[in-house]
Amino acid sequence: MAGLSLCLLVAVGVVTWALVDSDPYVAPRPPVNEDPVDGDEASRSLKALQQAVTDGDRAAAESVAPEGDDATARLLRAIVDNAEALRVRDFRLRYVDEASAASGDGAWSAAVDVTWRFDGFDAAPSHAEVSFRFRRDDDRVDLVGVGGGGERTPVWLSGPVTVRRSSDTLVLAAGPTGRAAEYEQRARVAVADVGVMLPRLQPRLVVEVPADAAALDAALDAEPGEYAGIAAVTSSTDGSAAPGSPIHVFVNPEIYDRLGGIGAQVVMSHEAVHVATEAPNSTMPQWLLEGFADYVALRDVDLPFSVTAGQIIREVRREGPPDALPGPAEFGATDSHLGAAYESAWLACVVLADRAGEEALVGFYGEMNDGGDLADELSRRFQWTERAFVAAWQERLTDLAG
Repeated sequence: MAGLSLCLLVAVGVVTWALVDSDPYVAPRPPVNEDPVDGDEASRSLKALQQAVTDGDRAAAESVAPEGDDATARLLRAIVDNAEALRVRDFRLRYVDEASAASGDGAWSAAVDVTWRFDGFDAAPSHAEVSFRFRRDDDRVDLVGVGGGGERTPVWLSGPVTVRRSSDTLVLAAGPTGRAAEYEQRARVAVADVGVMLPRLQPRLVVEVPADAAALDAALDAEPGEYAGIAAVTSSTDGSAAPGSPIHVFVNPEIYDRLGGIGAQVVMSHEAVHVATEAPNSTMPQWLLEGFADYVALRDVDLPFSVTAGQIIREVRREGPPDALPGPAEFGATDSHLGAAYESAWLACVVLADRAGEEALVGFYGEMNDGGDLADELSRRFQWTERAFVAAWQERLTDLAG
């Protein structure tokens, strides 16, 4: 009974308190979610940056950075400046999903779908997932970084760029580089070189120059060091092989800037052929893809075969001519015999032009770029079987090797 009386007294006390207390009863709040990752607020920050870039409003872009974070503020101002100089259109930022948990300071990374187009040069927009870094600060989410995180990092979003523009060339080079005018001049010559051989395919050439080889890997979403030994590469801006995707030339300044004047121009003209013929989307044999580009680039270069074919000549002297024309394996970016592969492919095109003339070579390349059959086209334009063509190519290599 004593226990029961105590329970009754407690119950009576609670009821009495409820009757005499003037304050209303308020139920306790559920536990607050302490997770700083907030995709909705991050999306609002992205929308603010998107609008700032669209409006060309540097102050509005800077306001998306944390107060006192000068480095991020400078980056966001640079993105606005870059967009204006490059005439960026169709710019969109869409939060996709967080890529990492929040760190101790409340920061996290997220994949963001970025859409952009360089007006006057890109017929269609680029689409790429880019890593953005956010941080919660009380009731707001700030943007604290762009790029990295194992995702593609477009050059124009990585920091300030120097822009040079002509009627048919657009150069964007990371940083305040003094070489931008030089890149532009070589790009303009490259367009003219393409026009001589392919007058109906005048390219509108975009050349992107990242800060270094690591930045090139980031721009192309490549494995670290994949293009360390390459002077330049032609690629779609977002890795897409879809028809109409923007195709630009990406320069590795650590290699390209060490080339002599002739070598640098040959590389640029070679890549311009790839842009004009949308080579990244082609299914033609690799030897023709690369050999024809070198044929155009070297057409008016007055150098002996000992220079333009020196590496393959040395290989033939050591090992004899190759058994077959070079294929994808020989054109791998890290292959130790890459230079010889390019030279041998160029010589294959020289052999074809010597057989039936440049017009036949251009027609052959165009037909193969449209999906033509190799055996049929060799027979129709050059009166050769594949075997006879390869034999003639091997004979030319042997003759050059002496």
